[in-house]
Amino acid sequence: MDEADLPRRKGDHASLLKAEDLSPYSQQELTVRIATLEAEIARTKAHAEKAQAHRSAAEAFFKAPDR
Repeated sequence: MDEADLPRRKGDHASLLKAEDLSPYSQQELTVRIATLEAEIARTKAHAEKAQAHRSAAEAFFKAPDR
Protein backbone atom coordinates (compact mmCIF):
# COMPACT_ATOMS: atom_id res chain seq x y z
CA MET A 1 0.00 0.00 0.00
CA ASP A 2 1.31 3.42 -0.96
CA GLU A 3 1.68 6.07 1.76
CA ALA A 4 -0.55 8.40 -0.29
CA ASP A 5 -3.35 5.82 0.01
CA LEU A 6 -3.27 5.85 3.80
CA PRO A 7 -5.68 8.11 5.69
CA ARG A 8 -4.27 11.41 6.88
CA ARG A 9 -3.12 11.23 10.44
CA LYS A 10 -4.82 13.46 12.97
CA GLY A 11 -2.76 16.41 14.06
CA ASP A 12 -1.66 17.47 10.59
CA HIS A 13 0.70 20.43 10.23
CA ALA A 14 -2.07 23.03 10.08
CA SER A 15 -3.55 21.74 13.34
CA LEU A 16 -0.14 21.75 14.97
CA LEU A 17 0.50 25.32 13.83
CA LYS A 18 -2.87 26.41 15.16
CA ALA A 19 -2.10 24.97 18.59
CA GLU A 20 1.43 26.37 18.85
CA ASP A 21 2.13 28.96 21.55
CA LEU A 22 3.20 32.17 19.81
CA SER A 23 4.32 34.05 22.93
CA PRO A 24 8.03 33.09 22.64
CA TYR A 25 8.29 34.62 19.15
CA SER A 26 9.69 38.11 18.60
CA GLN A 27 7.93 40.64 16.41
CA GLN A 28 10.40 39.94 13.61
CA GLU A 29 9.91 36.19 13.91
CA LEU A 30 6.14 36.66 13.78
CA THR A 31 6.49 38.79 10.64
CA VAL A 32 8.59 36.09 8.98
CA ARG A 33 6.10 33.44 10.10
CA ILE A 34 3.18 35.39 8.62
CA ALA A 35 5.02 35.82 5.30
CA THR A 36 5.82 32.11 5.22
CA LEU A 37 2.22 31.15 5.97
CA GLU A 38 0.89 33.57 3.34
CA ALA A 39 3.25 32.03 0.76
CA GLU A 40 2.02 28.56 1.73
CA ILE A 41 -1.61 29.70 1.41
CA ALA A 42 -0.88 31.01 -2.10
CA ARG A 43 0.85 27.74 -3.03
CA THR A 44 -2.06 25.71 -1.66
CA LYS A 45 -4.63 27.82 -3.53
CA ALA A 46 -2.67 27.45 -6.77
CA HIS A 47 -2.55 23.68 -6.31
CA ALA A 48 -6.29 23.56 -5.55
CA GLU A 49 -7.03 25.55 -8.73
CA LYS A 50 -4.81 23.22 -10.76
CA ALA A 51 -6.56 20.17 -9.28
CA GLN A 52 -9.98 21.67 -10.06
CA ALA A 53 -8.95 22.40 -13.65
CA HIS A 54 -7.68 18.83 -14.01
CA ARG A 55 -10.94 17.44 -12.64
CA SER A 56 -13.03 19.68 -14.90
CA ALA A 57 -11.03 18.57 -17.92
CA ALA A 58 -11.48 14.90 -16.98
CA GLU A 59 -15.22 15.37 -16.44
CA ALA A 60 -15.55 17.10 -19.81
CA PHE A 61 -13.58 14.35 -21.53
CA PHE A 62 -15.62 11.53 -20.02
CA LYS A 63 -18.98 13.29 -20.28
CA ALA A 64 -21.56 11.39 -22.33
CA PRO A 65 -22.20 13.07 -25.68
CA ASP A 66 -25.38 15.13 -25.93
CA ARG A 67 -28.11 13.58 -28.03
